[in-house]
Amino acid sequence: MNKKMENFNQKTHWQRIYQHKTNTDVSWYQAKPKVSLSFFEKFNIPKNAKIIDIGGGDSLLVDNLLALGYTDITVLDISEISLQKAQQRLGSLANNVKWIVADVANFYPSQQYDFWHDRATFHFLTQNIDVQKYVRTISQHIEPLGVLVVGTFSDKGPKKCSGIEVKQYSKKSLVTTIGQYFKKETCLTHRHKTPFDTVQSFVFCSFTKVPLV
Repeated sequence: MNKKMENFNQKTHWQRIYQHKTNTDVSWYQAKPKVSLSFFEKFNIPKNAKIIDIGGGDSLLVDNLLALGYTDITVLDISEISLQKAQQRLGSLANNVKWIVADVANFYPSQQYDFWHDRATFHFLTQNIDVQKYVRTISQHIEPLGVLVVGTFSDKGPKKCSGIEVKQYSKKSLVTTIGQYFKKETCLTHRHKTPFDTVQSFVFCSFTKVPLV
C-alpha cells in the first residue's frame, strides 16, 4: 500500500527507519556532504553564524561543521532515535549542538537563524498547504541577510523515498515555490551516489532573504 504523508504516522515511520538501519543503510548517507558545505564557503558564512540543519537526523553535516569551527548549530529531525545516534557518534561534542525533535510541517522556531539548510526533507512535504506554511516559517525566522539552502529531488529524481511518495522539483519550480519570500542566488543539479551504488538526481538552490519594504 502506498504511504502518503497524511495517511500514516510520520514519526513512527521514521523512528522505525532509524531503529533498524545504520547510517550507511540509508540512501541519503554522505560521508562528506560536499555540495552542502560548498554553500558555506560560497557565502563566507562566519563561524559564529546561527545555523539550523532541517531533517539532519544522523547525517554527518554537523560533524563536518564542528570540525570547521562552527559554534552555533541546531539539528532538527522528526526522529528522536536519529538524533540520539548522532549524539552518540559525536560524544562530548554533542554538547556543543542544539537538538530539536519536531516535524517541519509544524515547527515554530524560538529564534532567528543566519543559515537555514534543508537537504532531502523539503520533498517529503507533498501538500501545498504544508509547503507554503514551511516556507513562510523559514521567512519569518531567518535573519534579514540570512541564507537558505534547499536540496531536493529533481524532476529526474526518485518519486518515492523510504516507501513514501515525494514531490519532485525542477530548478524553476523550486525557485517559484520559495521565491515569494527569497531571492534566488544559485541553483545546481547534483547526482548523489547512494551507498547501494545507485544515483539520485537532486536540485540545490540557494536564496537570500528579501528585505521587507
